[in-house]
Amino acid sequence: MAAKLHQRPPFRAEHLGSLLRPDKLLKTRDEVDKGTASEQQLTSIEDAAVQDIVKLQLDLGFHSISDGEYRRHMFWGTFFPGLEGFEEIQNPDPSIFREYMPDIAAFMEKGHKPGESVLCTGKIKHVGSTYLDQWNYLKNLVPADRVHECKLTLAAPNWYHMRYKEGRAYPKDVYSSDEEYFGDIAKAYQDELKILYDAGLRNIQFDDPNLAYFCSEKMISGWSADPLNKHSVEETLDTYISLYNACISACPPDMHIGVHLCRGNFVNSRHFSEGGYDRIATKLFQDLHMHTYYLEYDTERAGTFAPLKSLPPTKNAVLGVITSKFPKMENMGEMRERVFQAAEVVAEGNGETREEALKRLGVSPQCGFASHSSGNAVGKDDMVKKLMLVRKLADSIWPGEP
Repeated sequence: MAAKLHQRPPFRAEHLGSLLRPDKLLKTRDEVDKGTASEQQLTSIEDAAVQDIVKLQLDLGFHSISDGEYRRHMFWGTFFPGLEGFEEIQNPDPSIFREYMPDIAAFMEKGHKPGESVLCTGKIKHVGSTYLDQWNYLKNLVPADRVHECKLTLAAPNWYHMRYKEGRAYPKDVYSSDEEYFGDIAKAYQDELKILYDAGLRNIQFDDPNLAYFCSEKMISGWSADPLNKHSVEETLDTYISLYNACISACPPDMHIGVHLCRGNFVNSRHFSEGGYDRIATKLFQDLHMHTYYLEYDTERAGTFAPLKSLPPTKNAVLGVITSKFPKMENMGEMRERVFQAAEVVAEGNGETREEALKRLGVSPQCGFASHSSGNAVGKDDMVKKLMLVRKLADSIWPGEP
């Protein structure tokens, strides 16, 4: 995996999947929750909204077309609740969580607690894709020769492990060890990816804030001070990388696999963690078998470009230099210069020219516009302007390239 450079996808101008939902869609989903509208009504409105957002992306010149994640409440979607052996629970007991996980800590600081979570309650088994219908609808909205470009985002395989305290991610009478548990998680992802591949999907993006948590000194201190933890931070990162590699081990070579790291993108544009990629760069870029890394780089909380020295010549990086969190527009000249600076670092790490390094880079917003259905502190016009800037920036650096 990733032994050979994979391109088209990714593209020079990318976005990260989630886009602002229309008010009508949000209103109808709320009515469904209250029992005043039907699922059939919601599906009809979702269908129309997906059609509109696909057209917008095509009109703006994007190629990694998504459905805006319009059928999801949160970016991680429905993969885990759709597995046998997992159960979605409301108002979970706060004591099951590692309170120093940045997203959990943010809730606790505000006097809240996670409103929902998903827990392993039995042996894990894939019993059917919850994404297949969504994918089939999306692919039929684009020309046949562009289906392979369309993108689907998936939850991180470690998502419902890292947040829970040692020994709370699964029942001890169901799994005897993390290795056994992760083995079934990996098999479930393999099954999901095969189903989607057979349906024509060729472009997958994992969304994983957890990997960025390994860059957070605050999280690392909390982990190290936790007497329940049996493994160090480094050992846990190694385990998660091995899990990822197992999940994607059966993917055919023409399936593009990427991973997006960010530091949180919650309601009202809130972030959860800080810290550069330096601590994890070597393992992230060299041990994790991804084709492409979608990296947050819109503020100083993501650190410098120095870690890009570790990016091998067989892998791509999409630089999230434009923020999706706030409406203020970036200066394109400054963004061009930042991309060139990043290319110089990549070139230095591989003994190549800046022009050669640029061939493996692209640009994007640092994260989606609506990781949570409520969306960021921007309006639709702001989002469109940001997407236009991404496309214009890409065209100024790589003219004529998608």
